[in-house]
Amino acid sequence: MTDSFDPRALIRSLPEQPGVYRMLDAEGRVIYVGKAKRLRRRVASYFNRGGKDPKTSTMVAQVRDIEFTVTHTEAEALILENTLIKESAPRYNVLLRDDKSYPYIFVSGDTEFPRLGFHRGPKRQPGRYFGPFPSAAAVRETLSHLQKVFPVRQCEDSFFRNRSRPCLQYQIKRCTAPCVGFIDRDQYARDVEHAIKFLEGRSGEVIDELAADMDRAAESLDFERAARLRDRISSLRRIQERQYMSGERGDLDVVACVGDGRAACVQVFVFRNGQSLGNKAYYPRIPVDTTASEVLAAFLARHYFDSKPPREILVNQTVPDRALLEEALATVSGHQVHLRSDVRGDRRRWLDMAVQNAWAALQTRIARHTGLELRFEALQHALDLDQIPERLECFDISHTAGEATVAACVVFNREGPLKSDYRRFNVEGVTPGDDYAAMRQALVRRYTRLRRGEGVLPDLLVVDGGEGQLAEASGVLEELQIEGVAILGIAKGPERKAGVERLILADTGEEVILPADSPARLLLQQIRDEAHRFAITGHRQRRNKARRTSTLEEIPGLGPKRRQLLLRQFGGLRGVSSAGVEDLAAVKGISRQLAQRIYDLFHGQAT
Repeated sequence: MTDSFDPRALIRSLPEQPGVYRMLDAEGRVIYVGKAKRLRRRVASYFNRGGKDPKTSTMVAQVRDIEFTVTHTEAEALILENTLIKESAPRYNVLLRDDKSYPYIFVSGDTEFPRLGFHRGPKRQPGRYFGPFPSAAAVRETLSHLQKVFPVRQCEDSFFRNRSRPCLQYQIKRCTAPCVGFIDRDQYARDVEHAIKFLEGRSGEVIDELAADMDRAAESLDFERAARLRDRISSLRRIQERQYMSGERGDLDVVACVGDGRAACVQVFVFRNGQSLGNKAYYPRIPVDTTASEVLAAFLARHYFDSKPPREILVNQTVPDRALLEEALATVSGHQVHLRSDVRGDRRRWLDMAVQNAWAALQTRIARHTGLELRFEALQHALDLDQIPERLECFDISHTAGEATVAACVVFNREGPLKSDYRRFNVEGVTPGDDYAAMRQALVRRYTRLRRGEGVLPDLLVVDGGEGQLAEASGVLEELQIEGVAILGIAKGPERKAGVERLILADTGEEVILPADSPARLLLQQIRDEAHRFAITGHRQRRNKARRTSTLEEIPGLGPKRRQLLLRQFGGLRGVSSAGVEDLAAVKGISRQLAQRIYDLFHGQAT
């Protein structure tokens, strides 16, 4: 590029047709992409004297070339504009940071026993897709609700085909074990049908059918089955109360955008088939002095060109070129889309609620946008995660030569350590020093509880260790059929030197090397060090307690004076453990029966 840029000559060559223009700087980088109904008139407006705001003046001063593409209609130009903005991420356009594919619930359709699962990406497999959901957490919450009421399998097909016995899901009553024939095909199909009706917003029909089944079971004196059906109905009613919105049974999104000219927040509430699928806050990257209505218009195009929009979207701002945007959204979705801002009654209340949430989220983000927030964003980019992780859990194992093994789990969210969710596990029944088995036991205990709904699943699971620990973590999550959780291992560097650890991604086995000053690396070091501190503190407490406590204290009838006498007579605990029944009974105050209990304690027999 050269500085000899003559905009007047270029403008004269532009056609008076719809299209997209790309402004380039001196280094050939695209700094702005726009669409126009008439290319020549629109581009010329940037170079007219006067009337330009400071943001536009600053941008135009950097322009050294303009490229353009002619389209048939302005709606086509809007669609192409969105594609080009995603490709080049221009500095002066409104950009979404979380623009990857959105999550769905998938019901497989090519198997005798269909599965429910988490899905993100192209919809190539035969079956039904429900969504999109605003976040992976919303999908996991809905799947958890479904599995409590309709015990349909959520395991991968490869896992399902290779079972010879029921997995943990059957034991915690989240699956009926079709893999080993514990349920017939017709009954399983009925559970799948009910789950689909729930996802379609037809929970009322499901409750009626379950109530009829409950009555029949009671009439046939099958009270155990009747009780199970009663519990299902109660669970469904609670979910209904929490998810349904009054007076609506269709698809609807409520989108509110607020901003202060420097930062903006877009809050999206998603309703499908009359059910709330949750909400999510988006924080677009915006040029300074961009208005909320401009951000909203750009967001609607970026967001809904990637994710099929509902037929109706409530917005809190008047959208520029609303008719054009509706036409473009109809083109990409295949059905009419209406943007409405002038609403009353319940709809106005939902819109006001979205605005309040947007302001609260924006103020919170500004207040906490310190080093920790930057570290989480850096972690997303470093690991190529679908979105900024909201919750991290890190596991570490601590012991002394296999003694008093303790596993620790620490939890971080985007505000820092969440100490109320920290957990320790006293590891039992594994070979002393077997860190892999200890890690597996801790993970099984932790995530079995979470699978039962006793907590929140993380977005990223971090284990202090290399390939072996990663394999254990992946195996546990597969066994428990937990999807959507990324797994990362932090392996020791050469000579276990701090600062040169290797980061290993479980999905690909790829090693990620981060610079020493990387904010993402600092975050991982912080959570790893906190897990190590929490684990070693628990280990020392357990070890010290064991060393302060004599094994002899476990024997009923053996008081402090007799214990002291035994230890003095045999020269310590090792001598007592080696003594025979006759030798023990020879000690004053030790009866034959008590001697037998002491002997059995040290020789593994029941006392």
